[in-house]
Amino acid sequence: MEKNKKVIIAMSGGVDSSVAAALLKSEGYECAGVTMKLYDNDTDDSPAVKTCCQIDDVYDARSVATGLGIPYYVFNYKDDFKSQVIDRFVNAYENGMTPNPCIDCNRYMKFERLHMRAETLGYDYVATGHYARIDYDAGSGRYLLKKGLDSSKDQSYVLYSMTQKQLAHTIFPLGEYTKDEIRNIAENYGLINAKKRDSQDICFVPDGDYAGFIKKYTGKNYEEGNFVNRKGVVLGGHKGIIYYTIGQRKGLGLSLKEPAYVCEKRLDTNEVVLGKNEDLFSSSLIAGNFNWIAYEKPEGKIRVTAKTRYSQNEKPAQAKVLEDGRVEVIFDEPVRAITKGQAVVLYDDDIVVGGGVIE
Repeated sequence: MEKNKKVIIAMSGGVDSSVAAALLKSEGYECAGVTMKLYDNDTDDSPAVKTCCQIDDVYDARSVATGLGIPYYVFNYKDDFKSQVIDRFVNAYENGMTPNPCIDCNRYMKFERLHMRAETLGYDYVATGHYARIDYDAGSGRYLLKKGLDSSKDQSYVLYSMTQKQLAHTIFPLGEYTKDEIRNIAENYGLINAKKRDSQDICFVPDGDYAGFIKKYTGKNYEEGNFVNRKGVVLGGHKGIIYYTIGQRKGLGLSLKEPAYVCEKRLDTNEVVLGKNEDLFSSSLIAGNFNWIAYEKPEGKIRVTAKTRYSQNEKPAQAKVLEDGRVEVIFDEPVRAITKGQAVVLYDDDIVVGGGVIE
């Protein structure tokens, strides 16, 4: 890493971003800590809820920055977050998709808005506590996004949208470490959040009730409709399209002779199609809004491994760019619950080839 360069560290108040700041400070960077104020969820008084963006997180981030002797700022991006993340989330559900708002938050907030602010303030880099790595490939002249060495914590999947310019001006200090090592480093630095548990839920839906949030946010009542089987036979009534996602089995409110899973959502007829577990498997998908990282748009078919959910293991596949720019991915073996709105990310060993949104 370069010395005597200026870097803004996105500090969430958690242990990961705090250690990122400590490591960069120790390596000679001129550091400043920044918390992006994205959403107000400080009124939730449930101690079981643990998301980012709570008021305690700002206190923790400020305390760590003060202890490290670096400047600390809070930037208000609530309007941007509403338009770029929450509105996209709601729109996706209303159109039968299942979005990943953490990907949008990285794309539009951390690696767009924050990079713009860093450049304006004269900082060379933005750093975060993501478990991922960035390398420069002299042969291709491109920056490569790689998995974090701790496979259980790797976050490269949610970073696939990063551009070459963003990669050139981003540092991931934790990419070479395991989570246990990071907590040990935090304790060695005496950080107040060394044992703080990780945030688990989406910050603006702390109770996990996506449909309830959408109804409250939009003020709409979503039309009830029918559950049907794959032959179109009505099995019962559903509460509204937004309540269901592909692969869902629990919470359907039906009493059937055998387990049933959500296999499809038909917006035109307002029907939710139920089927067996084996009906959830498919061998191909088409993705749009694709971002290539490892190289420019490839010609012909390429061999990759691919994952269609954050927590999923990669599966062998081949990919090719269609005439309209979208990407077709064909898996060697069928994959379960490929879902519109989620991301498909392609890998070559530990290198992120690129990714896009499943259509």
